[in-house]
Amino acid sequence: MDEKVKDQDVLLVKTKDENSLKVVAGMDDKGKLKTVPPKKEHEKEFMKIDKHSNVLENFFSNFLRQYKDPTHFNFFKVSAENVESNATVIGEMLKEPDKQSNKEMLDSVRVDLSEFGIHEKQGYKPIDADRVDWAQFEQMGVTRESLEKTGALDAMLNFRKSPGLVPITLKVGDATLRTDVRLSLKETPDGRIVPAIHAMQKQPQLEKAFYGNTFTDADKKALLETGNLGRLVELKIPNVPNPIIAFVSVDKLTNDLVALSADKIRVPNEIKGVTLGDEQKKALAEGKGIYLEGMTAKNGKSFNATIQMNADKRGIEFQFHNQPKQTERKEQTQAPQQQSGNKELRVPEKLLGREVSPEEQARLKSGAAVYMTGLLDKEGKPFNAYVKPNYEKNKFDFLKWNPDKSKAKEITPDNASKTQVAVNSEGKTNEATKNVKEPLQQGQVQPTEKQEQKQVEEAQKKGKGIRR
Repeated sequence: MDEKVKDQDVLLVKTKDENSLKVVAGMDDKGKLKTVPPKKEHEKEFMKIDKHSNVLENFFSNFLRQYKDPTHFNFFKVSAENVESNATVIGEMLKEPDKQSNKEMLDSVRVDLSEFGIHEKQGYKPIDADRVDWAQFEQMGVTRESLEKTGALDAMLNFRKSPGLVPITLKVGDATLRTDVRLSLKETPDGRIVPAIHAMQKQPQLEKAFYGNTFTDADKKALLETGNLGRLVELKIPNVPNPIIAFVSVDKLTNDLVALSADKIRVPNEIKGVTLGDEQKKALAEGKGIYLEGMTAKNGKSFNATIQMNADKRGIEFQFHNQPKQTERKEQTQAPQQQSGNKELRVPEKLLGREVSPEEQARLKSGAAVYMTGLLDKEGKPFNAYVKPNYEKNKFDFLKWNPDKSKAKEITPDNASKTQVAVNSEGKTNEATKNVKEPLQQGQVQPTEKQEQKQVEEAQKKGKGIRR
């Protein structure tokens, strides 16, 4: 077997209606699970996983989208070097899974599906898309196909809101209202599945009681600065007999308040390659934020961030702004107000003559880069660029490349606008544009025939005798 295999793991999978274990080889072009026997001769087909690989995360992301009942499968991560013997041992233990020694061993190698958004709970099934009252969606100008294309339908069928804002059209008497909202699904008393609309608000409603809970000044500050309450709270939910203990967060796209029962989220043992200590796990379970160093991103690079439970995301949230100083990191737990972003740089509703949509505002506020078309330079001519908040310089950077995916320098906006912005906004010229007095249009890199004629006429007036 290849020497590299010693440093790699593979996935063993067992379905509930089969007795034998197989090795995962990936997914085929139709989204079906590909498996092979755990034998040495199939080693080249194994889906390999190493410490810095994002293969596992990508696999389960695709797996969750394809299977209506992901909990029909059990996965175990074992060494690729000893896969055949491991499969034999695990297979024997699965014959008596409740035996204490077997249970401990199986739990140590079992893949926790909840870390990938797959929740193993009794009777869990996603919503059947055929039960949805699509006629009500169509009345709002939304179709099943449009939700599928954006990936919103998968989230909604798994009891979550659409990941982004969805444009809808509503008829109110003779008036037509067009707005962006987040959508989810709810069941009516007569058993129909209909749309639930989550409209945008100017700001979170923190002065009103929230399911029987009144927010303190510290609560309000934490919710406004971090988006998370930072502690567990007891809530009285209508039609639920007993109060629930819940996390509370702000939906950053709509400013709506979201609650999630604490028993719906499991604190993981490891996050992005960093093993959590007991105190760190306790802090997360209580809703507090903790600062983690040395996590491994999908591209294999190391990064640091504050992590905290987010009710709207139904799991861990990574926060990158205003990270704690060295003295604060030693404690490894933070009050929520220590995690806020730089508030001096305000995200406007209009940027360089262009309206900034609520979704774009939310992404900019989170520190992400947004690709914008139709920005206007100093001469009023449109150009395109990636826009990203620069908290150190308290300004927005306009970039050629996506800075969230590359080490792009602050060069200029995209290639089509490079010369235009250099001439119109920065006063720079090249040989072709040095005598052009009019603003360049979007994508223009040299004078038009009309501008060139004007250059000739101007030169002739000055007696330079330039001929075409």
